[in-house]
Amino acid sequence: MTDPGPADRGAAHDAAHDADAAADGEETVDDDRTNPPAAPRDDAEPEAGGGAIQKAKGRPQREPKPKREPKPKKAKGPKPKKAKGPKQRRRRRPWTLQRRLIVTVVGITSVIMVLVAVATSAILGSVLEGQLNAQLEVLKNHSANARPLIEGGLTAEEIMHEQPQPPGTLLAFATPTDPPSGAVTTSQGDVVALTNTQIQQLAEGLRGHGQLVVTIDQFGTYRIEAYQLGPSVVVVGVSRSQVAETLTQMLATIALLTLGGLLLLAAATAWTIRAGLAPLRSVADTAARVSKLPLDQGEVSISERVPPRESDPRTEVGRVGEALNTLLDHVDESLDARQRNEARMRRFVADASHELRTPLASIRGYSELSLRALSQSHDPQTLETTESSLDRIQAQSLRMTTLVEDLLLLARLDEGQELVYGSVDLSRLAVEAVGDARPAGPDHNWVIDIGEEPVMIAGDNGRLHQVAANLLANARTHTPAGTTVTVSVGTEGRDAVLRVHDDGPGIDPAISAELFERFSRADRSRARQTGGTGLGLSIVRAIVEAHSGSISVRSLPGDTTFEVRLPRRPEDPS
Repeated sequence: MTDPGPADRGAAHDAAHDADAAADGEETVDDDRTNPPAAPRDDAEPEAGGGAIQKAKGRPQREPKPKREPKPKKAKGPKPKKAKGPKQRRRRRPWTLQRRLIVTVVGITSVIMVLVAVATSAILGSVLEGQLNAQLEVLKNHSANARPLIEGGLTAEEIMHEQPQPPGTLLAFATPTDPPSGAVTTSQGDVVALTNTQIQQLAEGLRGHGQLVVTIDQFGTYRIEAYQLGPSVVVVGVSRSQVAETLTQMLATIALLTLGGLLLLAAATAWTIRAGLAPLRSVADTAARVSKLPLDQGEVSISERVPPRESDPRTEVGRVGEALNTLLDHVDESLDARQRNEARMRRFVADASHELRTPLASIRGYSELSLRALSQSHDPQTLETTESSLDRIQAQSLRMTTLVEDLLLLARLDEGQELVYGSVDLSRLAVEAVGDARPAGPDHNWVIDIGEEPVMIAGDNGRLHQVAANLLANARTHTPAGTTVTVSVGTEGRDAVLRVHDDGPGIDPAISAELFERFSRADRSRARQTGGTGLGLSIVRAIVEAHSGSISVRSLPGDTTFEVRLPRRPEDPS
């Protein structure tokens, strides 16, 4: 491509003035029919730049817009504060590993393909622009042969008929004597003359610098170049529609291929990741099934395992499955050992209870017989000694009988036996328990707090009475004289609640964790007054849990509360 020199641009500038005058003359004739001529601008600046074939026309000045009156400002006062409620932040659902991997792979691939598409489009566009410049140079050289025709007074349309040009060719020129003329060869090969408006658009495009591109109504965008041909200024151009179509087709093809490739990549990545993580999902499913097994009571056997094909130690995920299987084997063996120990302990307690009840009953019978015989006729000193010994024998036998019966009760409760259900008035039961505790603890203050309506539940009346009695005995035994013990009965939701509160010294934190375990005792001695057997609270828990209830304790110095919750009767309307 060649650029006209300074002399050519100066000649083109002078010829452009003449062409503009002729074009303006024709337009003025047309415009005078409808619009009055506009007043010339006094401050119009001279036209700058060479190579133009039309000078700028004067434009009428716009009347200044009236200024708007300022709006009155609103009084600024304190804005009412909106009531702020508790902020509820929605927790975003975490992304799975599969989704993160797919999004990462597809995202990186998309960026790479977009960069490749941009680079390809830029390179192809540069190549096509180079071809346009070459075509424009050929057209420029070919149009130089039309100088005799231009000087002969032919129009651009007539010249292009005389010298046919390929589709998309533009030819325009301006001479000192004739008005500007221009024509375009359409994609169908027809030659169409340019109107004055289109010639003006062409002239405006010549005011730029570098590679000149102009858009002409009805014909699209053209790459143009102007040069001096004798006294005339000639403008040649090549349509850019082919370049735009080629780039559009290429970008559409790249977009479709990219979209299809990304979809295929996403599907392949999802399948690969899903297949790779299948053993991990099997491990999670196995762990979830094991977590739902009741492992805390009864005979338990864990049969769930990760399948062998998904616990191959030669793979990273398979090692996780193998480790889980090893852990489940160990837990299963531990549960079996625990079950055997518990069964052995229950059998021991049951057998020992049955074996000891007979001799204890015999001891008690002989002691009573001896006391009855000695009370009739004997030496006073002998009678006194024998009576004291027999009293001790009887007391110990009673205590051992109580211990054995408690152990037997615990064993039967563990086996789900010993309960006889019926309708129980918990309020009345509390009153009776306090009435029984008053004679045993006359130095304590006993308080009952119950409502007017009775609290009815379904349970074993005798065993529940034992619960209340054991709790009151525990409060009486482990608190000093003058302590106030309060028994309250109420309802909370679907539960009946029995509370035993005292303002004694509280429970030693060292034994609070094992308070309800069997043979757990605050006083390690075996004194009858303070020691006990250590089975009272464990019996309470066993009875409460057999009724599907719960027991808890809260203890501080001066504030200790045992709370028993039992489900109310299903037929209770409240």
